[in-house]
Amino acid sequence: MDIVSLIDWLGERPLAALFGLLTGGVFGVAAQRSAFCLRAASVEFARGRLGPKVSVWFLTFSTALVWVQAARLAGLFRPEEARMMAVTGSLSGAVIGGLMFGVGMVLARGCSGRLLVLAATGNLRALIAGLIFAVVAQMSLRGWLSPLRDWLAQLWVTPDGRNLDIAAMLHLPAYSGLAVGLATVVLALVLSLRNRIGPRTLIFASGVGFSVAVGWVLTYMLAQMSFEPMSVTSVTFTGPSASTLMFFLVPAPELDFDIGLVPGVFIGAFLSAAAVRELRFQGFEGESQLRRSMTGAVLMGFGGMLAGGCSIGNGVSGSSILVATAWLALFCIWVGAMLTDWLVDQRGAVAG
Repeated sequence: MDIVSLIDWLGERPLAALFGLLTGGVFGVAAQRSAFCLRAASVEFARGRLGPKVSVWFLTFSTALVWVQAARLAGLFRPEEARMMAVTGSLSGAVIGGLMFGVGMVLARGCSGRLLVLAATGNLRALIAGLIFAVVAQMSLRGWLSPLRDWLAQLWVTPDGRNLDIAAMLHLPAYSGLAVGLATVVLALVLSLRNRIGPRTLIFASGVGFSVAVGWVLTYMLAQMSFEPMSVTSVTFTGPSASTLMFFLVPAPELDFDIGLVPGVFIGAFLSAAAVRELRFQGFEGESQLRRSMTGAVLMGFGGMLAGGCSIGNGVSGSSILVATAWLALFCIWVGAMLTDWLVDQRGAVAG
């Protein structure tokens, strides 16, 4: 059955939500089984190690870049039509929001995507932090915090009403993105061999990157066949978390890819954890951990919306299509996370 037949059968928006559900399911299973986490990778790197967490992150990042750029070269996807490429990019938002998100994910002990995966396995700390993240993200999008977000985002923006394509900006050939991805794959595999990471983890880590390509291709195909405007997007959690929250709070909400994505991740992670008997309730260890997680969730909610995406939306999805602000935000997320680990956790451990 082709896309046109599916549209005739289900309708455009329900099909978009179904594509989000499928993409999220792939991400949820792969992220749960591989323990993919940028927070863990950045902390490991900050402590002078290129260990298993860094290896898993690099493998996810590189495979997403390879799959997406290969799809582009094959004509299955056009990055210039992606939502985050077609709008004005905020360089100031990428810097400030990226730093805030990096600080927040270390305090909350997980980025927004990781919190969603952990919540699906019974982690109540992740569930509470994830809900706070979604509320603050919605406040930053259309609520009380939106004027501050708009002001910070407008401090430094990209020209001509569009984001910047790194390859076009540097006048690189069409295959440059794929070449960078393949080179990073080699690096990731070398690190994985050094850390004795098994084939199963490698496959699932690659699956996280593959889910990003699935999202881009499916939404692009639907946008080409749809009679009404459809966003070309992929895996990210700041906007979709806010949208999913409002879906259950307002009358007659509209379906789209984002609405299906978050439940898809939750269901995929839950089923994956259940299959390997890793479902168990976990709570807060104390009041200080509760305050820390809540603070981190607030910083991630505002920072992610200001940066135009989270550690997945910028760090994997956006970077895979060579969006300049996504790469800048990713760099700032790493910097914010490493500084926070050094100032809060490492120095705190020494002082203790």
